[in-house]
Amino acid sequence: MSKILMAALVCGVTGFAVAAWAAGPAGDACAAKLNADGKAVYAATMAAKPTTETLRDTLEKEARSLVMGGKISRGSARENATAAGECAKVALE
Repeated sequence: MSKILMAALVCGVTGFAVAAWAAGPAGDACAAKLNADGKAVYAATMAAKPTTETLRDTLEKEARSLVMGGKISRGSARENATAAGECAKVALE
């Protein structure tokens, strides 16, 4: 009986891992359509390993950091962060 339970547990955990792994490419595909500044915000945000709960704060922090570092345009930062955030949300789902 314990072998069956263990097999079910392993399959369940593996299934969750595959589902989580499969979501990342959808976010990356979305980000591929962004302009250079949007891609920079997306990359920095995802590198910070946000969760669905911390995504907004992480996105704001990373976008602000990129603006202050002169890596993205301040004038379009909000628009690019919003677009990058949508892709990050897809990646985390």
